[in-house]
Amino acid sequence: MARRTARRSHTIRPAASRPADPGCPCGLPAAYDDCCGRLHRGEAAAATAEQLMRSRFAAFARRDEAYLLRSWHRDTRPASVSFDPGTRWERLEILATKDGSAFHTEGTVEFRAHFTDAGHAGALHETSRFTRQDGAWVYVDGVIDA
Repeated sequence: MARRTARRSHTIRPAASRPADPGCPCGLPAAYDDCCGRLHRGEAAAATAEQLMRSRFAAFARRDEAYLLRSWHRDTRPASVSFDPGTRWERLEILATKDGSAFHTEGTVEFRAHFTDAGHAGALHETSRFTRQDGAWVYVDGVIDA
């Protein structure tokens, strides 16, 4: 007589896991701690104007006033940065860059920063100017495009 093996019924359950890291708020796929977090903590400096722009967007998204002020040109830096509690910075698109590499002293970055404000989607389109101050890239000012 053939031997039958009893079959057990198995319930397959998804493994418990933490949510996947969505990447840095700046839009690059690296985790925040390995990307803009290093700049925010002062462990690294932005190598390009675009990297500084991305790190500043991430600082707005994370409400890091200290980093924003540190990365602002001393001649145009405000006394403080206020954050609208209803605004959430969602996504950054870099549209164009001019100069701003390790070989330049000035550069511009055109970007579109997507946000929600009280549940309504919006976007800020700006061309920002950057320069080197004491060897480090800093934000000077920007022109908001309609």
